[in-house]
Amino acid sequence: GGHNILLNGPPGVGKSMLAKAIPGILSDPNKEEIITITHLHSLTGDNVVDLITTRPFRSPHHSSSDVSIIGGGPRPKPGEVSLAHGGVLFLDELPEFRRSTIESLRQPLEDGTVTVARAKDTVTYPARFMMIATKNPCPCGFYGSTKQCSCSPIELQRYQKKLSGPILDRIDIHVTVDNVEHKNLLSKNSGEEKSESIKNRVLQAQKKQRERLGKKNLNASMSNRDIKAHTILEPDAKEFIDIAAEKLGISARVYMKMIKIAQTIADLEGSTTVSKNYIAEALQYRPIVED
Repeated sequence: GGHNILLNGPPGVGKSMLAKAIPGILSDPNKEEIITITHLHSLTGDNVVDLITTRPFRSPHHSSSDVSIIGGGPRPKPGEVSLAHGGVLFLDELPEFRRSTIESLRQPLEDGTVTVARAKDTVTYPARFMMIATKNPCPCGFYGSTKQCSCSPIELQRYQKKLSGPILDRIDIHVTVDNVEHKNLLSKNSGEEKSESIKNRVLQAQKKQRERLGKKNLNASMSNRDIKAHTILEPDAKEFIDIAAEKLGISARVYMKMIKIAQTIADLEGSTTVSKNYIAEALQYRPIVED
């Protein structure tokens, strides 16, 4: 569905490894996307000779400047958010990025574009990417895990506040990644699903979405009008999400995101309607505490 994801968990549980596996289950870019991606990369001044035929995976360091992430310079060039257009922007340890950098992600996450304004020029670049971010639960990394946390309550509170409510609202799926038991690490018969099989399911789900919304769109980019026109909520599902929204105090943006995620779950399951079960699963992907 093109949804943004935040993976939360202690160090060493495999958050970065999961994020880096995402490109292996994504569809290949079509001809129009290949041209756009190649064009954006050529604008950076790099000597791009061949067409870029794979989806970008950009992983900037947390010390990167705002300009390198968003774009800019005397003659505004694309930043990482535009170089990730059509692919994945991986932000490892998101709270370690500058607060100004994190907040500058609001426009591209919401609109799929980024506008870079300078004294002599203003340029708008496409920036429709899937953001995969990771974070530890606290500065030492072990709050809520089997290991002892050494952080004070003030340190924990300060760390949690590094990500503002508006940014958390723009992240669709929040997942807690737990430790894997050591005895299972080398298991050859764990029964896990292969990337090729997952990719086939993703392709089928995306095919349904593009038939419903147009060839350029996935569920994450649905407008409120699209949701009203194309998403069929079963009566008990509508009642369930209304009650949950009131009790949890979620924002209007999050309310619509929950429906988008539930629609993606329905697409993966091959269902033409959104049931209460899909809404319940979508609600589980929200953070326990809303900032």
